Amino acid sequence: MEKKKVCHGHSRPVVDLFYSPITPDGFFLISASKDSHPMLRNGETGDWIGTFEGHKGAVWSSCLDNNALRAASASADFSAKLWDALTGDVLHSFEHKHIVRACAFSEDTKSLLTGGFEKILRVFDLNRLDSPPTEVDKSPGSIRTLTYLHSDQTILSSCTDIGGVRLWDVRSGNIVQTLETKSPVTSSEVSQDGRYIITADGSTVKFWDANHFGLVKSFDMPCNIESASLEPKSGEKFVAGGEDMWVRVFDFYTGEEIGCNKGHHGPVHCVRFSPTGESYASGSEDGTIRIWQTNPANPEENESSSRRVKHNVDEVSKKIEGFHINKEAKTAEKPSDP
Repeated sequence: MEKKKVCHGHSRPVVDLFYSPITPDGFFLISASKDSHPMLRNGETGDWIGTFEGHKGAVWSSCLDNNALRAASASADFSAKLWDALTGDVLHSFEHKHIVRACAFSEDTKSLLTGGFEKILRVFDLNRLDSPPTEVDKSPGSIRTLTYLHSDQTILSSCTDIGGVRLWDVRSGNIVQTLETKSPVTSSEVSQDGRYIITADGSTVKFWDANHFGLVKSFDMPCNIESASLEPKSGEKFVAGGEDMWVRVFDFYTGEEIGCNKGHHGPVHCVRFSPTGESYASGSEDGTIRIWQTNPANPEENESSSRRVKHNVDEVSKKIEGFHINKEAKTAEKPSDP
């Protein structure tokens, strides 16, 4: 078992995790939970920084922009929110007509993408918050996951109720390719180097060529897997988590299981590697986040890097006066477990 840190704070299941890229102030981890309160943490240590207060329903997805200065969240309260990641203030609330299941910032940080039960992809212009979004309403099912690729030229989406991953051309609004899967895709990720699309569907983890869209590898897992993530530096291993409550590590080339981390007390809903590749996080039905340390190839180099990142993150943490904790926002939420 690899060294881990248990991060408490959420009172209901953790359903989504997102790491920021490495910024001048270190890197950060944001978590989405059915308790309606996304949380921001030091990405390396897992230490709590702040809680975003304002949603009145389960939060299904959360993310940070490339500078980790703004956050976004998608909720069962029929809204997506844009937040100041330094103060915790709501910058804008984008109202929808049904549950919002997914959100993603564009690489250039100028747009926010949302999707959910309305089966509509919406692109909001973050430079004109009050302007109506660009809408694409051809999704064949309720939207489960969303991400940008190809320098914001392509949108990748999966559905809650049907298999496959669809690739949309941003300019035309049309589906240009479908990556076929037998089961609905519960997790999709674009590798840090842009080479692969990683998907989890049923008991299978697949790796697709992100440029030509061919299937590169497909591995059968020991149980139904809800999420998978590729190590970003060497790309030699990936992690996966699902219904058996364990976080497993696999060899990318052979699919052989090379590690198994136990500790969660409920199904694992999300796993993500940190941008350094030195750790990965898992979120579970048990309401906890666990950060697992990988074994660095060069311990001295890792220690130096860790000290540098920790110093930078500590510095930015000192600048944060504290997030607004609005107790009145904790009202009864709408039904949020479809």
